[in-house]
Amino acid sequence: MKIIVPMAGRGSRLRPHTLTVPKPLIPVAGKPIVHRLVEDIAEVLNQNIDEIAFILGDPAFFGEDVVKSLKKLAENLGAKPTIYRQLDPKGTGHAIMCAKESLSGPAVIAYADTLIRADFDLDKNADAVIWTKKVANPEAYGVVNLNDKNEIIELVEKPKEFVSDQAVIGIYYFKDVSELKNELQFVLDHNIINGGEYQINDGIKRMMADGKIFKTGTVDEWMDCGNKDVTIETNQRMLDFLSAAKEALISKNITNKNSKIIEPCFIADGVILNNSTIGPHVSIGEGTVIEDSTVKNSIIQTNSKIKNATLDNAMIGNYATFDGKFTNVSIGDYSELK
Repeated sequence: MKIIVPMAGRGSRLRPHTLTVPKPLIPVAGKPIVHRLVEDIAEVLNQNIDEIAFILGDPAFFGEDVVKSLKKLAENLGAKPTIYRQLDPKGTGHAIMCAKESLSGPAVIAYADTLIRADFDLDKNADAVIWTKKVANPEAYGVVNLNDKNEIIELVEKPKEFVSDQAVIGIYYFKDVSELKNELQFVLDHNIINGGEYQINDGIKRMMADGKIFKTGTVDEWMDCGNKDVTIETNQRMLDFLSAAKEALISKNITNKNSKIIEPCFIADGVILNNSTIGPHVSIGEGTVIEDSTVKNSIIQTNSKIKNATLDNAMIGNYATFDGKFTNVSIGDYSELK
């Protein structure tokens, strides 16, 4: 089994936090988004992962530190890491084809901007599985249309009339991903463009037209990391899940001076808390110092300094300085607000 992870986008909706850090490496509950995603997929698959291929953008942004982190992620799962580049952003289908040398055999393709919680078995009779989540407002999503055998017969983008309540979340399994590769090659060769780009859906639709059987794999939880507010919400939900699973979230290597921690929280090594109240639902990266502050429902990354603050629904980057009485804030890396 292979896992293919297109992650070349710059994450513009999550700026300023993605000006210096690629969105898939933004931490949620103390771990980068892409790390959590790949590990959760590997757990659902419950089989050996032979290779994990990452499709990155410009090396000036997705540099050697990113490559090193992703290679370690793959190796920790016993898989061969492979790095590809999409230097010209031409859509989801084009991104996948940048990894065409790895597109053979069984594979999962997962876009690195969501997190999941799931427990299901892949349908061995299906040629492909599209992972979905039941939603209350299907008109806001791309959804699948099912026949009476619960096979996917159509992909419908933001339907004005009810088609189904199963939204496509951007994770796909192919029994033989070379079949998708062949159809996407046709899409590229014949310049089939939708929304100004080459789309994975056009390859999937060609597979369906050829009689391939698509089924759904329904996840229990689908958490977005598209912008600041939903990333903070995802951080809250992930902390709840990890706390319920009795996972250790607070490092023993922190300094706590007259401070109160209201769990669940993630607090990394080297954090210093002084005369503060932290939590619930706060994630703090290593080396950060928080003094005379109240922080809840927030993400604070590494080596930042927070003082005299009352923060709620806040997201603060790496090496940032914040001193004041603002509340709902979003501060990028190396910023100062005094």
